[in-house]
Amino acid sequence: MLEIKDLSIRYGKESNIIENFSLTVNKGEIVTIAGESGSGKTTVIRAVMGALPSGGKVTGGSIIFDGENLLDYTVSQWRKLRGTNISMIFQDCGAALNPIQKIGTQYVRYIRLHSSMSKEEAWKLACEKLKSVNLYDVESIMESFPHQLSGGMRQRVGIAMAVTFDTKLLLADEPTSALDVTTQAQIVKQLMALRDEKQTSIIIVTHNIGVAAYMSDKIVVMQKGKAVDFGTRDEVINNPTSDYTKKLLSSVPEMEGKRFV
Repeated sequence: MLEIKDLSIRYGKESNIIENFSLTVNKGEIVTIAGESGSGKTTVIRAVMGALPSGGKVTGGSIIFDGENLLDYTVSQWRKLRGTNISMIFQDCGAALNPIQKIGTQYVRYIRLHSSMSKEEAWKLACEKLKSVNLYDVESIMESFPHQLSGGMRQRVGIAMAVTFDTKLLLADEPTSALDVTTQAQIVKQLMALRDEKQTSIIIVTHNIGVAAYMSDKIVVMQKGKAVDFGTRDEVINNPTSDYTKKLLSSVPEMEGKRFV
């Protein structure tokens, strides 16, 4: 599915901020990249998406997806890949939506950008996908502006859009950090359902290792651009090798009244 090998990244003329990072993600796995802000988590998944910010440059390594090195992709190839085989959920999906356009207008346009569907077909598909992430009265949601929806509803809209075409790989950048605890738990369970029902491979970036412990098959802990711990959930949670991971584990909050480490 996805193999990142010895990936190094820098911005401008600075030294590498990601150094020899490697990760393998198999079909139907949830892999969490955990660490504090500034550890390089988001930079890694932006590289996988081919969306490094201005000045960002891969200086070494490879990103192999379905047997092809994404670092060799042209703009045209990336355009076909994004939104279909690889999709991304942002930290605040509401910020990625146009505030002056209704959800339905944006969603239909997104679908038609990646398919040959008519407006009617795209509208029907959008409604089906909104229902699949446990949103109700979807016609009303399609006729709403983003600000008229709660944070949790906007996040679910973002998830629905990201998996519209049954994406193979879903990248999620802090998908629960802007939400209340109850809604966090709901979004986490929704992502786990995608893994279980669609065999979607998911990479989650989070500073909350408690979320990682709850939902992950594998966990990578990053510090200052390097992986300091990697393994199955049980290996990392029960036998951490770095002091940094032990520190993160000691500060895990509760979710739904439970601690998962």
